[in-house]
Amino acid sequence: MKLLRKRDIPEEKYSNAFLGFGPKESQFVVELTYNYGMDKYDIGTGFRHFTIATPDVYKFVENARAKGGNVSREPGPVKGGSSIIAFVKDPDGYAFEIIQRASTPEPLCQVMLEK
Repeated sequence: MKLLRKRDIPEEKYSNAFLGFGPKESQFVVELTYNYGMDKYDIGTGFRHFTIATPDVYKFVENARAKGGNVSREPGPVKGGSSIIAFVKDPDGYAFEIIQRASTPEPLCQVMLEK
């Protein structure tokens, strides 16, 4: 894997890096995030969420909600960026980020781990 992109968002108190074998628009990517001031996570908190790409986040969330899905963040631009995202939780409480992106060969496009 190689570093695809790195960004520091001091006003939101985090930095993140995206690693992968190719462009995130067509390849699986790992997102690593550092939250300022965090020097340790409890077991299980290093894993944050899976990301699923869809051409229409608003429609995806509407369908998830209609099927009883728990929408924990309504669709809209990401803080400090321009990507349109939403968050939906599965029945066990695991979070899935839904990101608006043109069709990709595989909709599961990222796993977010935190440090």
